[in-house]
Amino acid sequence: MARTTSIQRKSLTTAAAWAVALLLFFPILWTFLTAFKPEPQAVASPPIFLGFDWTLQNFIDVNEQRDYFRYFVNSIIIALGSTALGIALAVPAAWSMAFVPGARTKDLLMWMLSTKMMPAVGVLVPIYLMFNWLGLLDSRIGLTVILTLMNLPIIVWMLYTYFKEIPGEILEAARMDGASLRNEIIHVLTPMALPGIASTVLLNIILAWNEAFWTINLTVTDAAPLTKFIAGFSSPQGLFYAKLSAASTLAIAPILIMGWFSQKQLVRGLTFGAVK
Repeated sequence: MARTTSIQRKSLTTAAAWAVALLLFFPILWTFLTAFKPEPQAVASPPIFLGFDWTLQNFIDVNEQRDYFRYFVNSIIIALGSTALGIALAVPAAWSMAFVPGARTKDLLMWMLSTKMMPAVGVLVPIYLMFNWLGLLDSRIGLTVILTLMNLPIIVWMLYTYFKEIPGEILEAARMDGASLRNEIIHVLTPMALPGIASTVLLNIILAWNEAFWTINLTVTDAAPLTKFIAGFSSPQGLFYAKLSAASTLAIAPILIMGWFSQKQLVRGLTFGAVK
């Protein structure tokens, strides 16, 4: 009887998990299907799910109106650049907080995290004026810097959590063997925390790739990434749902593919140190 109840509970849990997963995936599926519909069928009422005339014209029109490859390159440079800069800044910071904590370390971590709770629009005007004065508007460097600063609290928190799982005695042994601080971080700490660092890198790339607020407000053409590419298909003339869906599909496809192939590493990193 107990075994039957356990099987039923497991089946219900599995069914609920699949239901939630399908619910979350449905908007992506709908966007993908709409990208292949002619414009009249994309706005048809009632909606047409599968029985429509498949076409690639939306993708052709989207690429003719805007150079997809240029936006794609900008997204790669900005996402990878902000991730590399963020990791370079966060590793030493997380190391010091994890292994040389001060009296206010916990308060500092909470303050850093609290900055993510502030609405971005609240600091848009001063940052816009600063970027204008520094000549960083519509530049890859400016967008890399702002995305690094926006995601740095999350990167530090994640790395701090991973580093806390590493026994401090190992680093002490490295110091006794004559390792410098640089060698300690690069050759001892980094290899041991590699799963956690890898998952942090992947998560930061996803956050930077999907960032829309700052990319739309701080870029025009030269440094515009794919989020600006999508926004360009919302115009005063109206919303062209099929073309907008085609642009969205082109923008999210690279990050979806990356997430699919790196999901094992991401899960491994996010569960790093959970079981001892």
